[in-house]
Amino acid sequence: MAIEWSKTLSTGVAWQDRQHRELFKRINTLLEAVTVGLGKEEAPRLLKFLEDYIVVHFEAEEQAMNKFNYPAILAHLARHTAFIDEVGRLRSDFVASPTSALVIKIQRVVMDWLIMHIGGEDKALGSFILNAGKPSGDAKGKS
Repeated sequence: MAIEWSKTLSTGVAWQDRQHRELFKRINTLLEAVTVGLGKEEAPRLLKFLEDYIVVHFEAEEQAMNKFNYPAILAHLARHTAFIDEVGRLRSDFVASPTSALVIKIQRVVMDWLIMHIGGEDKALGSFILNAGKPSGDAKGKS
């Protein structure tokens, strides 16, 4: 049961959407592995990807939030920190006891993140970035 990227999850910011689509691709790889009984083998690869992804993606978003003076930066960063902590816990738990139940939990946590964070906070950030890059109404027609 793959989850599909859709325009409803698009932020409209090309680099952000490209990175989000890669995350969708990786969770779908885990979902496919689970359906054929290989979830425990794929989960460590997803967790490693998440650790790398978090560094690159969250840094890019933080730079954009700072550049455009995003008013909800503190709340957004708090969500990132909570996700970083959650991924760390999942990795530690999986190393200690790689169970099928934990694979399902990893799957659920990442899918919730995809839908809730990307579909909510990241869409709001993307909209803000796109609007911040447009000339203001006062500048129309002026050279």
